[in-house]
Amino acid sequence: MTDLMVDGDRVRITNPEKMLWPELGIRKIDYIGKLIELAPYILPHARDRLLTAIRYPDGAGGKSFFQKNTPDYAPEWVEKAEWRENRYTLLNSLSTLAWLGNQATLEFHTGFHRVRKENHPTDLVFDLDPSEGQKFEDVIEVALDIHETLMELNIQSWIKTSGATGLQIYIPIGQRYDYNAARKINEFFGRYFSQKYPQKITIERMVKKRGHRLYFDYLQMWNGKTITMVYSPRATPKGTISMPVSWEEVRAGIHPEDFHLLNATSRLQEKGDLFQPLLLRENVQNMDFILEHICRKENSQMIEK
Repeated sequence: MTDLMVDGDRVRITNPEKMLWPELGIRKIDYIGKLIELAPYILPHARDRLLTAIRYPDGAGGKSFFQKNTPDYAPEWVEKAEWRENRYTLLNSLSTLAWLGNQATLEFHTGFHRVRKENHPTDLVFDLDPSEGQKFEDVIEVALDIHETLMELNIQSWIKTSGATGLQIYIPIGQRYDYNAARKINEFFGRYFSQKYPQKITIERMVKKRGHRLYFDYLQMWNGKTITMVYSPRATPKGTISMPVSWEEVRAGIHPEDFHLLNATSRLQEKGDLFQPLLLRENVQNMDFILEHICRKENSQMIEK
């Protein structure tokens, strides 16, 4: 056991020599060091979001559990937020990040909104994951098709790996729309893409009916649901990280295993935070024309009835 002083807070480190990624030789103390290096990139995106910590007491490959409620033994300097009978941790400080690392939180999942405006997501998110029998190259192909269509509509988007098998496309909406409106927009895009690329994309919820098409899950983005946070490690054997990439890199060919705990810091020092534009008001995308189209279509259907 040892203590670290992090931004003036005392963080107790238990079992610092415990191996969390045996294949990579990453001990708990090493992992906490990696999180501290990643903190300038993690914290701006995590701020004021409800955190679900995925803890692996025995390290990657071992048993895990989801933790929404902040434990009673958490230090008093860990910020918290009450929501729907849970007391969530807010990942708002470097010391909280280090404390979570000591708790063997190997994955960080956050909600789509910030707590001060709880019914308004900050971004539209298209979560693209391969169906059975698909390869990551298939996910890339679909992502590029979607990007091309968005560009035709003058909609800017950013993309990251999930750190596992998929890609996630983000469109910043700056909490301009509530969850009901945001879901309508996501559903519109899901239906639009599945009709434009019927051999590649499906919104079919039954797995057995999807075939070898990528599932566009427009229902995931909702109040109370979560997504793997940008820059979150994943409890994979290779210690992959959910990493933002440029569209040029996607076109050139990438793989989730290209980005991991052993090379993330050097990449970020070279590339910077490719998701930083999502935090700027100037990049908020106006989706009013999509909602107006949806409204006209709904009114037309009501008249026909």
